[in-house]
Parts: sequence; C-alpha cells; structure tokens
Amino acid sequence: MKKLILTLLLPLLFISCSDDFTVLGPISERNVVNYYKTQSDFEVAINGAFDALQSNGTFGVKYVLFMEMRADNTANGGGATGLAETLEDIDKFAEIPTASELNDSWIASYDGIARANTIISRIDDVTFTSDDVKNRIKGEAHFIRSMLYYHLAVIFGNVPLITAEVTAPQNMNLNQVSATEVMTQIATDLTAAEGLLPSTGRVSSGAAAALLGRVHLQAGDKASAVAPLKRVVSSNVYSLEANYADIWGPGNEGSSEILFQVEFMSGNVGEGSSFTDMFTASGVAGGVGGGVAPQTVTQDFIDSYEVGDLRQAATLSDSATVEKYEDSPSSPFDSDVNWVEIRYAEVLLNLAEAVGEGAEGYGYINQVRARAGLAAIDGTTPGSYDDKLLQERRVELAFENKRWPDLLRHGKAKSVMASHLGIGEGSVTLLFPIPQSQIDVAPDEMSQNAGH
Repeated sequence: MKKLILTLLLPLLFISCSDDFTVLGPISERNVVNYYKTQSDFEVAINGAFDALQSNGTFGVKYVLFMEMRADNTANGGGATGLAETLEDIDKFAEIPTASELNDSWIASYDGIARANTIISRIDDVTFTSDDVKNRIKGEAHFIRSMLYYHLAVIFGNVPLITAEVTAPQNMNLNQVSATEVMTQIATDLTAAEGLLPSTGRVSSGAAAALLGRVHLQAGDKASAVAPLKRVVSSNVYSLEANYADIWGPGNEGSSEILFQVEFMSGNVGEGSSFTDMFTASGVAGGVGGGVAPQTVTQDFIDSYEVGDLRQAATLSDSATVEKYEDSPSSPFDSDVNWVEIRYAEVLLNLAEAVGEGAEGYGYINQVRARAGLAAIDGTTPGSYDDKLLQERRVELAFENKRWPDLLRHGKAKSVMASHLGIGEGSVTLLFPIPQSQIDVAPDEMSQNAGH
C-alpha cells in the first residue's frame, strides 16, 4: 500500500520528552487524551508504525550499512575521508560508539517500536466495527515490533527490551537484556501475529511464520524453525518466480515470491527510496555529500558465482552495479524501488538449514538452484553442507541484508571478514557498539558491548 500520510501523522504519533530519550520516549499528554480512541485512529497509527520501517535509520539506509556493507558483498564506495570517514570505519570494523550512524539507527528503531507498543497497549480498549480489522492491526504491530527488534538484536546484541507503552520514562527500568532474550520475545510476538493476520495482505500470516523461522535459526534453534517454515510452504500462497529478474523493480511488486516488502513511492512526496542511489549508476544523490552511502560490489562477491548461474546477469550489471535496485528517479532519494525483506527463496533455504543435511535439505536448495540454471547438488558434492548452503544463500540473497547475519549464525564472521579485509580475527567485532549517547542517558542501567 503506497501511502501519502507521513506529514500528517508524525505530529500525532510520537513526541519525546527530550532529545536524549527519543529512543523510548512517551506520547505527549495531549495525544494520550485525544488520540487512540477510535478504529480510524488505529488505522492511521498503524500506517505510522509502517512508516518507521522506511526511515533512513532503519531499512531506508542504515540497516544496509550494518547488515550488508559490514560483510563481504559490498564495501563503502564513498571514500575514506570527510563525510565518508565513518562509513569507512563501519566497513573496516573501526567504528566508535559516538558514530552518528549508530545513534540514528538506534533512535529510529526504537521510535518504530514505541509506535507499535502504543498500538498493542491500547487497541484492546477500543471497540472496532470489525474484529478482522482489529486483529489485522494488532498483528501488524506485533510484526513491525518483531522486525525492528530482530535487527537491533543482530546489530547491537544487548539492548533494552520494552514491550509496553512508555508514559513516564524518568521512572522506567531500561531492561537491557541479551540478544537471546530479545529473540525469545520476538518469537512470542510472531506467534501471536501469525494467529491474528490474514493469509494475504501487506503483512500476511505467512510473512509472520517466515520471520519466526528466521528468528529461530538466528537464535540457534533449528528444530523450532522447521514448523513455521513448513507452514509457509504448505500454505501454497507463495512460489518461486520462474525468472529471477522478475522479482525486482517497481513493475514486479506483486511477485508471488515476495512475502514482505517495505514499500516506497516516488513523486517527490518524501516517500521515495534511496536504493537506486546507493547501489546503481542511475542514482542522482551525488555520493556522500549528497546524502547517500554508495555501495561498491566487491570483487570477492563477483567471483563467487558458478559458471552458468542465471542470477548473475539479473543481479549485476556489466559495470558491477546492482540490477535489483535499478530505477529512473528524477531526484535524490526518490526511487520507486521497494525493499524486499522476506521472499520464498529465503524460506526454502532457511528450511534447508533447519532440517539439516539429507535428501530433504538438498531438495530445498536444489529448488533454488534449478531456477538459477544450475545442476543439483548432494552429499557427494565437494564441501561441507554448511559451506554449500552459505554459498547458495550468498548469491541468491545478495544485497538483501542477509549476508552478515548468515556469517554470524554460522560462526564464520571472524574468519571470513579477516581474510576479506586482510586483518587479524581479533579486529573483527561481532556486535556494533551501543551508541554512547544512549549509555550516557542511563549509565547505571546500560553497559557497552565487549570490545568497544
């Protein structure tokens, strides 16, 4: 659903009590009294929660830096000095807790969580004309909160876990917990969401199940990941596109393969995306000085394709820019390209990981390989099962923010990145530093990640 609601919505949804507490701030007293009273209020509010996913601090820009550029598929293409220096630091594991990118992402993520928390905390007190609408909005809020907490847990690890509306931040416990506890809460949220959401829509029950499977895998619980992923497969709602290129671009937003996408809209109304500027030669933002974080495809990634892989031409141009995000924006940050966050190929590869090596696991991998024009693999194919799976995930899910979590989950981040960058494994940190500004707000309750 393309929306034009942002400028009307922001003043209503979220006003923090101070700049330092933007991350967990309350709704103003005026809004508590006058808002969240009707079905219409919640329909507007959930659009505001979705809008948090578009933010430059979340999927709009920063998650790409922390989930894709951090790994070995892309590198900072904006230079190493001036405005680009902090981007280079992130790329080379040299970022510091005061880096603005970290704080921006933290604030934007918790802003979205706060919006979802308010909806979840208040919606049961309001009578709706339709229980289906009420359940959908509540399920969407649980899903959005889960999506944001998943990224916070992967990026920062030990973060505050807040699941209720914050009305008095000066009296609250920040409740900084481990990533394991965060993932447990996410699993609870997504289980609830799956039961509330329709089978189709901008967030479906299948999207919740797919994300639940991903979360269980990231938490190291393969056994629990199997059932929700198989529910997606058995639903027969989603399927692989016959042609890999038909997943991407504004003309393919209704692809049968897409379970969830963060939606953007061009037209100079503040709803466009920056991905064409970041990843392709068609962007118009003009590099770091123009407000973009250019991504350069690494030679290591280019060399990772097997001969005959049909995905290569659909992923990379002849000049090694990313075809997935090609568009023709007329102004900076105004592409019509959406961010595809969950798709059916990932579900199949996640299932292959969850069930482990065997005929079933190879069967899921080979569904993906067959579309790419590649021969089937099995236990006799050289390499370990994990290595073969990681290779398939790398080329299938390239530039979709999956590579860094994959390396973390498989215990490969230190060895792969040390080799890629020519540095010692001790220089490769697995978690980003907690923004110093957030620790300064509550130094007795917040602790910094080790190594920072």
